[in-house]
Amino acid sequence: MSEIADISGLDPADARRAPRVTVAAEAPVHESYSFACMRCGHGWEQSYEITHHEDAKGNHFVVYLAGGARVPSPLTQPSCQNCGGGVVRIMNAGRVASASATAHGPAPVPTPASAASGEGSPSPGSAGGAENHPHHHWHLSDLLHPFHHRHETG
Repeated sequence: MSEIADISGLDPADARRAPRVTVAAEAPVHESYSFACMRCGHGWEQSYEITHHEDAKGNHFVVYLAGGARVPSPLTQPSCQNCGGGVVRIMNAGRVASASATAHGPAPVPTPASAASGEGSPSPGSAGGAENHPHHHWHLSDLLHPFHHRHETG
């Protein structure tokens, strides 16, 4: 058992003088990150509640919570949620969402004639098509597409 966990076993007079087990140094910070697996191409985003603490000896440490559960720091060896791969690219929040919007482009606007007659089925980019595919598996190429630059020879 560690010294920190054993503070409750102290004499009450000593317990009052003992430093607190953990002290939150400041209010929790909320941060989000985007991730892309370089092995399978899976992309996802995760939000974290980050709290900075100080233990009984004055050592600082950080606690990450995701969905209310304590998790390891996403900045140290993250692993893919899909394949378990260990080569994961960490990016600013919103990269997966912006890549998906770019990859699929804007939803087509129906012309007045087709909207009035009710012709045709909903296109894949419209609200009706989104109901058929509520979860999309992102590939690395989808995420990196906005960064692709074609070099034209002249």
